Amino acid sequence: MLLYPRHPRTPAVTIAGCSHAAGPPHPRTPAVTAQTPLQPRPALSPGSQVLCTWARPLLPVPAPSPVLSFCSVAVGDPDGRPVVALSRMLYPQPKALTPRRSDVLVLTPWLAPIVWEGTFSPEILDEQFRLQNVTVGLTVFAVKKYVAFLRLFLETAEQHFMVGHRVTYYVFTNRPADVPHVPLREGRRLAVLTVRSHARWQDVSMHRMEVISRFSEQRFRREVDYLVCADVDMKFRDHVGVEILSRLFGTLHPGFYRADRRAFAYERRPRSQAYIPPDEGDFYYMGALFGGSVAEVQRLASACHQATVLDKANGIEAVWHDESHLNRYLLYHKPTKVLSPEYLWDQRLLGWPSVMKKLRFVAVPKNHEEMRSP
Repeated sequence: MLLYPRHPRTPAVTIAGCSHAAGPPHPRTPAVTAQTPLQPRPALSPGSQVLCTWARPLLPVPAPSPVLSFCSVAVGDPDGRPVVALSRMLYPQPKALTPRRSDVLVLTPWLAPIVWEGTFSPEILDEQFRLQNVTVGLTVFAVKKYVAFLRLFLETAEQHFMVGHRVTYYVFTNRPADVPHVPLREGRRLAVLTVRSHARWQDVSMHRMEVISRFSEQRFRREVDYLVCADVDMKFRDHVGVEILSRLFGTLHPGFYRADRRAFAYERRPRSQAYIPPDEGDFYYMGALFGGSVAEVQRLASACHQATVLDKANGIEAVWHDESHLNRYLLYHKPTKVLSPEYLWDQRLLGWPSVMKKLRFVAVPKNHEEMRSP
């Protein structure tokens, strides 16, 4: 039986007659008031290539109600960020007895939302995240021949990814001279980070976790609030916005979202650190899209890397490499949000079933053997 420790209670804090349970303030995001202007992020560290920088807020931020803002600063959300006071907005009223989607699961047993089209309001979420002055980092590895996918990835990201919000693209590559110049919107920048290549594509994939963990500690935590980690051989086809952001999120694998847990492609050999018994498992997550707060992504990536190192020392390699370790981690560290297969799809292989109202992030046709060859 799995016993979870009680969450430590947070002392109540009273501010001029407004009492709430208070969490620690976000280390880099001040309380939002009418007198708090949005500030730019620190400059990238030396040695990074910056193709686009910004100097002012992307969109004007309306001043929240002074009274509501004053009372809201003491309230923390599950991600440790302040609850902000919204301006007047008009949107359809949610109905407690009328679910927006009745054809799909929209909530996990641990109360994490499963994000499908129709389950969220982009307008409300966009306003909340703008007021919180959020910056999102998007990591992508374009190593060896995979650099050929980078232009389409970036061009479609500019059309559909976090539109209206600050974004930093972190491109890891062993071929920095081949990184294309893609015009970026205001408030968005691109950093090219050089990494070494590996002879086997499996090693390129597994070392990704090591690199993400290291850069999260050394750099990302000072520059962005959330990290989204994506594969480069994909393109954005529709809206992918702040609705995906949470402390820790994973994405349902499009090939297994209908499957029984015994059919999941988990690592089934007990010798591996990625081992999951046949009678366990919630979902099968795909390694092509995951993320969360920088701190949680670093914990995930570090744990997966350490598990890979232990496996190597024991002479075993997980069946699906870093994805196997990702699934083990997310089984025992439940994600706070789960993305539906709308956010990771291959239309050529799977068609377009009616349950998918939108296809947002999709695979690009390719010859796997050709791309993975030296």
